[in-house]
Amino acid sequence: MILEIKNLNVSFGDKKLLNDINLTVESGARHLLAGHNGSGKSTLVGAIAGNPEYTINSGQIIFDSHDITNENATTRSLLGIFLGAQNVPEIPGLTIISFLKHSLAAHRHFTDGTDLPMGEFLEMLEVAREQLNIPREWLNRCVNVGFSGGERKRLMLLRLLMTKPKLAILDEPDSGADATVRAQIADVMHSMRDTTFLFISHQPDFTSAVAPSHITTLSNGKVMIE
Repeated sequence: MILEIKNLNVSFGDKKLLNDINLTVESGARHLLAGHNGSGKSTLVGAIAGNPEYTINSGQIIFDSHDITNENATTRSLLGIFLGAQNVPEIPGLTIISFLKHSLAAHRHFTDGTDLPMGEFLEMLEVAREQLNIPREWLNRCVNVGFSGGERKRLMLLRLLMTKPKLAILDEPDSGADATVRAQIADVMHSMRDTTFLFISHQPDFTSAVAPSHITTLSNGKVMIE
């Protein structure tokens, strides 16, 4: 088991959004979070990833044997949690290649205290770029600036392939993506056997392509018991 959530209660301001959530995610799973809009899915994945907008009132989040309930988003990321959000920000002035280099260097230093040589980084980048058929010229553009929705999803996949997280949380990765990109996302999810996926989707064709190993349904901020 890679993730265990125990009696989690979460609020945003004065509004309680999640009520006594209990959830386990098995290592290597492709775990679907289902439910109607407003059921609490995005709140739950945001709370797991450490979104500071949400207040954890009670309960625990255990990730890879670490109690991360009170850890910030940066520490959770370095421990191996990846978040592919629905709406990713543009970062003018920061190129994609610089962003990836700093991200991977931080992960390497956190994991074993060593530096990431530029040659090794560029080799990793080339392998991932070729796998996704991403043009080289994209790498010198600023993060997400001027990219379409589908192109942003491909850049998310590039970051995913390079960081190789223990847990990848994907909040509607199929949103804004055409059929080709949706198929590419599903293929990457199948290929990354050492990464556990917790994902949200409302599109049956994408869900079918991913073939989730587990499904948890939320309604009104609670887990539906079947």
